[in-house]
Amino acid sequence: MMNPQIQDAFNEQLNAELFSSYLYLSMSAYFESQNLKGMAHWMRVQAQEENMHGMKFFDFINERGGRVALDKIKEPKTEWSSPLDVFEDTCKHESKVTGLINDLVDLSVKEKDHAASAFLQWFVTEQVEEEATAQEIRDKLRLVSDNPVALFMIDQELGQRGVPASGPART
Repeated sequence: MMNPQIQDAFNEQLNAELFSSYLYLSMSAYFESQNLKGMAHWMRVQAQEENMHGMKFFDFINERGGRVALDKIKEPKTEWSSPLDVFEDTCKHESKVTGLINDLVDLSVKEKDHAASAFLQWFVTEQVEEEATAQEIRDKLRLVSDNPVALFMIDQELGQRGVPASGPART
């Protein structure tokens, strides 16, 4: 039987991961409306990745004999002033998610739930990558400012992002 506090916290994180997917899909839609197809693709892939993260929590809760409790996903922001504004929000969001994961690690240690703690280590590592990637793109956009040629090049670069492998979300 899954620790009830861990179960509740993991259900909240499941919802947060699904919100992240929804937010990045909204960002993709914004980029589509700006004819920045590469950035739209990058965000769409990011949305798929966040959905897979949510499914990792879904599967873990079920594997531990817990009960998944899905909740409403809040409405994401839909408008930004620029690509830089989008990636500023992306950095803030990834930092927030890192804090949520860290809180879960702290809870799993407090509750002496070693399986939950081991499971969360993948997310700890993943968040380092997520934050670094978002910061790198944000910093490039800061550097190029309003240069349309440079923006075009970044858009082309981001359009090369590979799509995550489909299939079960389990690691």
